[in-house]
Amino acid sequence: MRDKTQPNSPEPGDRLIRAGAVVFFVGAVATLVTVAPMLLGATPFPTYMFGLSMLMAVGFLVAAAGVLRSVAAGRRQARDASR
Repeated sequence: MRDKTQPNSPEPGDRLIRAGAVVFFVGAVATLVTVAPMLLGATPFPTYMFGLSMLMAVGFLVAAAGVLRSVAAGRRQARDASR
């Protein structure tokens, strides 16, 4: 929950989630652009597909870290509010 008295400050995991989503979707678009000619038979299987899938995996992991950080901050705020 964002503190309304503070200026528009991001939650602890917001930037991580946003960065992870950007990296994931860049990898996904690059994968689609790479796979489309292969499916049409124009090019052989690209050897760098493993790297593109790793790019998507890194994006997913960064976003997951942001989610975990947001959950931890929420639990910390709930614990502090219950005292």
